[in-house]
Amino acid sequence: MPQTEATEAPVTRATGAPVTEAAPNPRPRWWTELPLILLVYGAYSAGRLLARGDTSTAVDHGLGILRFEKALWLNAEHPLNRLFTREPWIGIPADFWYASLHYLVTPLLLVWLFRSRTVRYRAARTWLMTSTFIGLIGFTLLPTCPPRLLDPSHGFVDTMAHYSAWGWWGGQASAPRGLGGMTNQYAAMPSLHVGWALWCGVILWRFGGGSRLVRTAAIAYPLITTIVVMGTANHYFLDAVAGAAVMGVGLLLTPLVMRTVDRCRVALGLGAATAGGGRFAGTPAAPAARTPVVAPGTAASPGSVSPIVSAGCQTSPGERIPRQRITEPEPGAAPSEAGGSAAAAAR
Repeated sequence: MPQTEATEAPVTRATGAPVTEAAPNPRPRWWTELPLILLVYGAYSAGRLLARGDTSTAVDHGLGILRFEKALWLNAEHPLNRLFTREPWIGIPADFWYASLHYLVTPLLLVWLFRSRTVRYRAARTWLMTSTFIGLIGFTLLPTCPPRLLDPSHGFVDTMAHYSAWGWWGGQASAPRGLGGMTNQYAAMPSLHVGWALWCGVILWRFGGGSRLVRTAAIAYPLITTIVVMGTANHYFLDAVAGAAVMGVGLLLTPLVMRTVDRCRVALGLGAATAGGGRFAGTPAAPAARTPVVAPGTAASPGSVSPIVSAGCQTSPGERIPRQRITEPEPGAAPSEAGGSAAAAAR
C-alpha cells in the first residue's frame, strides 16, 4: 500500500473540533435595493419642493454668486449661453443632454454595478445617496435663482424655453410640459447634475475595464455636463464647483455611514449588511476573519480528530493503516494532546 501522509482538518483553538469556513455575505437583492433608491429619489424630489424658499432671497443669492464670479474673472456663463442661443446645432443637443442623461446614465450605472461589480456596489450606492442628501441640505439652506430666471437685463437666455418646440420640456427647467410647477426652480446650488455626472465618471474610470474609450467617456461626461449646465443658463460655475465638493464630502462620509448602518442593523437584529461593503477606492479590502463553525456530528475533543489519508478516507480514533507515517507529538506534549496518534505509535 502506498505511503500516505497523515494530516488533520483545521480545528478550533478552544475545542479542537473541525471547522468549516463561514459562508460569505449574500449579495444584495433588487427587491430591497429598488425601494431604497426610490425612497431616496422621493426624498430628493420632496426636498426640492419643500425648499422653494422666498423668491427675492433666491434672486439675491444668485446675483451674489454672479458678482463674486465676475470679481474673480470666473464668469464663463455669459459666453457659453450666447453660443448655445446663437447656434441651434449646439443648443438643442445640450438641452437634450441636460433634460435626459441625468436621469438615464446614473441609474444605468447603478444597475450595472449591482449586476457586475457587486463587491463595489454598496459603497458606490452609499456614496451617491449620501451626497444627494447633502445636496438637499444645500437646497434648503441656500435657495438660489439660476441664471435663466434672472431679469433679462442680466443677459441670460433660457435655452430650454428658447428651444422648447424641439423637446418634451416646457419653459420650466427640464420638467415635461405642464409639470414645471412640481419642481423647485430655485435649487441651483449645488449642481447635482454635475455631482452625479462626476460620480458616473469615477465609476467608469475605476470599474469600467480601463479601455481608452471608457476612460475617455469617464472624463468627457462630467466635463461636458459642466459646460451644458452653464451654457443652458441652469447653473453658475460655482454651482458646478459646489456639486463636485458635495460629492467629495459624500465620499469621505461613506465609510462612516456604512458603519452606522451596520450597527443599526445589528441592534435591530437584522444581521450583517449584504455583500459589497468593501472599500470603494478600488483597493481590495482586507480578507474577513474566518469564523470557526463546528462541523455537525463531530466531537469537541482533540482526540476525536481523525487523520485524513489518500482519497479523503479517514481512520477511526486509534486505528492505524499499515506503513502509514504518523506525525509524532512535539517533545513535552501531554499524552492527551497526542490523541489517537500516540496510542497508535505505542503499538
